[in-house]
Formats: sequence, C-alpha cells, structure tokens
Amino acid sequence: MPRNLPHMLCLILALLLVTAMPPVAQAQVIKSGQPSCPGVALTFDLCPVRKGTGYDQALIDYLIEQKIPATFFMSGKWMARHEQQVQTLLQVPFFEIGTHGEVHAHLPLHSTEEQKQEILGPVRLLKTKYSHNATLFRPPYGEFNDDTVNVARTLGLQFILWNVVSGDPDQTITASQIEDRLRRSVRKGSVIVMHANGKGKHTREVVQDLHEQLLPERNLAPMTISDLLTCNGKVAP
Repeated sequence: MPRNLPHMLCLILALLLVTAMPPVAQAQVIKSGQPSCPGVALTFDLCPVRKGTGYDQALIDYLIEQKIPATFFMSGKWMARHEQQVQTLLQVPFFEIGTHGEVHAHLPLHSTEEQKQEILGPVRLLKTKYSHNATLFRPPYGEFNDDTVNVARTLGLQFILWNVVSGDPDQTITASQIEDRLRRSVRKGSVIVMHANGKGKHTREVVQDLHEQLLPERNLAPMTISDLLTCNGKVAP
C-alpha cells in the first residue's frame, strides 16, 4: 500500500464533505420558522406603485381591529410618499417593520456597492426620520445573489424570504383561488408573502379567511417574523 494512501483518503473525504455542504449564502436566508412552531407569519410588502394610493386601508384597518400580528417590508420610495402611513404602522404594538430596498431594484443586476446603497436607503430613513432600528430585510422580487446576502449580513440585517406565495397581486385570480392555494401550502412555521400597497384587490378578504377559518382550523396563530423565529413550539394563550 502506498505510504501516502491514508493522507490521500483523508483529503478525498474532506473534499467530499466540503462539496456536500450548502452554500454559505443559502444558510443565511430565512424562508420559514421551525416546523414545530404552531404559528404563521403574515408578511406584507409595501412596494412603490405607479397608480392608486399605494396603501390598502381596509386591510390595515382589519388587522388593527382584530389585533392580528403582521410584518411589513417597506421600500424607501414607498415611505417617501406615505409618511403618515409609516407613522401609523410604527405605532401599532403588534406590527413589525422591515425594509424592502430603496426603489425596488433587481439587486443581482447591480454591483456590491450599489446593492449596499439600495439596501441601506430605507434603513437610514427609518432611523433618522422615525427613530426606528430596522433589523429585517426582504429583497425586491425575492431576487438575490451572494453579494446581496453578504451585504445584508454585514449590515446586521436578517434576510427574510417566504415559503408560501399568496399571489395576491395577480388581478386575474379570485379570492377563492388564493384561499385554495393557501390551504394547500400553509403549515406550522409558514411565512406567507402578501401585499399591503393596494395591488392585491382580494388581500383583505383572504386575510379574513385566514384569521377566521384556516388558522383556527389548524390550531395555528398569526405571528410577526421575529416571534415566529423565536417560537419554541408553544404559543402563549
């Protein structure tokens, strides 16, 4: 047996272990909570819009009236046009506020520095104008590359995606179709992506169905992202 055979075998084993490991960037991206957590995160993107008010007042009113925890991801461009609404959402104790890029750019098409400025824009605005420290970030369109993840990590932001797509901005589908999709997908630890910028004409109706039917039927509770991520398998009564 060659003298260096044990060394070669160890080297081959090490290479196999390295290639079997998931990419570092993927390990930093959060798509859901623990499957043992009986909670679901209702998350709403606030992207800039060209038409309409850019704010689903009926949805927000329902969430507040029913005291439903929710997490909102605001873009800088949206915040610049909705100062009063930003103040309102920040004042609700069971709401959580994250960021969604400055102008809703396709981040992977930009350099690392450009991505940094796009991500930092709304973080700075929330801090300087509203004295709010944003710690959650969702990339526009759900698009990212390793640079996006590394920039967010360097800035101390949690990188939040989702594992359940409501499809609420699609104007061609009905509330029942969205609800059917959620019934097939929602389970313990789910993160649902929806919109609160008025693009989802059925979003309020869908949220009401979630709150009154689907979640109670499955013994699930709505949570903010932070509560979902720290859930230990139990929900306080």
